[in-house]
Amino acid sequence: MTVDGDHPAALKSDSGPNRAQRALFRVAHLYFRLVRGMTLGVRAAVLDGEGRVFLVRHTYTPGWHLPGGGVEVGETLEEALAKELREEASIRVTGPVVLHGVLFNRPLSRRDHVAVYVVREFAVDGVKRPDREIAEAGFFPLDALPEGTTPATRRRLDEIAAGARAPAVW
Repeated sequence: MTVDGDHPAALKSDSGPNRAQRALFRVAHLYFRLVRGMTLGVRAAVLDGEGRVFLVRHTYTPGWHLPGGGVEVGETLEEALAKELREEASIRVTGPVVLHGVLFNRPLSRRDHVAVYVVREFAVDGVKRPDREIAEAGFFPLDALPEGTTPATRRRLDEIAAGARAPAVW
């Protein structure tokens, strides 16, 4: 692992998702499809004052993504967002968050929806080190996103930068 960039939350790991990690992701998704009528997730566009966004690269799926995850039973969307940012980014929300939109994630499942938030008030509590879920993470300039940033992530960031309304479908 090497630290990448000047920001304390930047990290780099050269290992990508292996076969077992991808299989585990598929099994977990199948499990949630069987036990839940609908799945709901949250994602955060964490934007700093220098025109950068925080992105993560997971161990179980290719590409760079906005940090986020599933909303658990008994959690509000904002509680889930704060939890996921702590876990995936070592970021603590310190002010209000803005809902960009709730999108139907049809490419993943006919039952999945994702609430996308914009976070501008936050504190970085430490360097996010690679773990079983996150291979790499860090802040990147909006005009120089890392290679492999997913098309959906790029679309959400373009919408947010333009002040455009979120579409209905991911």
